[in-house]
Amino acid sequence: MLYRPGSSAVHRLPAQVKIVCALLAVVCVVATPRTQFWAFGAYLVLLAAVWAAAAVPVGHVARRAVIEVPFVVVALVMPFLGGGERFRFLGMSLSEQGALAGWNILAKGTLGVLVSLTLAATTTPRELVVGLQRLHAPAVLTTIATLMLRYLEVIAAEARRMRTARISRGHDPRFLWQVGATARGIGALFVRSYERGERVHLAMVSRGWTGRMPDGGTTAGAGAWLAGLTPVVLAATVLAAAVLLR
Repeated sequence: MLYRPGSSAVHRLPAQVKIVCALLAVVCVVATPRTQFWAFGAYLVLLAAVWAAAAVPVGHVARRAVIEVPFVVVALVMPFLGGGERFRFLGMSLSEQGALAGWNILAKGTLGVLVSLTLAATTTPRELVVGLQRLHAPAVLTTIATLMLRYLEVIAAEARRMRTARISRGHDPRFLWQVGATARGIGALFVRSYERGERVHLAMVSRGWTGRMPDGGTTAGAGAWLAGLTPVVLAATVLAAAVLLR
């Protein structure tokens, strides 16, 4: 579960404000010159301040940042495979350009993941969808996301029931020769989900469905935008200083 319930000022901000702020923060991180190492530390301090304000423990974010491991592996390999001038470090010959490229991926990728996790930790999935709708995202996108969130638990429950039925009939998913039964179960789950989706769509159309989800979000006032954009203004200040000092 990415969302961490809370009643902080960050949690109470309208979702559209947090989405815009997260996007602008990532833009600032990406636009920062890779050689300005101090700037990435400043971004991390700003993120830590947001975590403190939202009462989100560092461990909550760190455990979920493991998703970035493949990019970390790529970043660690690049100093060995890069070309150009080389330098010695701990008895190893490393590429200067490769080391900078790896640092660029590691620093910006990590901060981007942390910003996304911060947004997810302080905003429920439904609020995210409503925020996108408030930002005039394509109606098809928000509708698909809403229906996916609403019926994902239904499909998961159906999958659990099918698994229980298979096990009660002697199926043991731990053995390799049972992979065929597992594959057939996945196919049956897809067919059932498709049929359920058709029934749900017909029910929605019969009740006056117009192709757009109802708007139940919170309107963002000037105060909310000012509070939400404060960290972004600080990040933009860091970016401007990093560009000038390059």
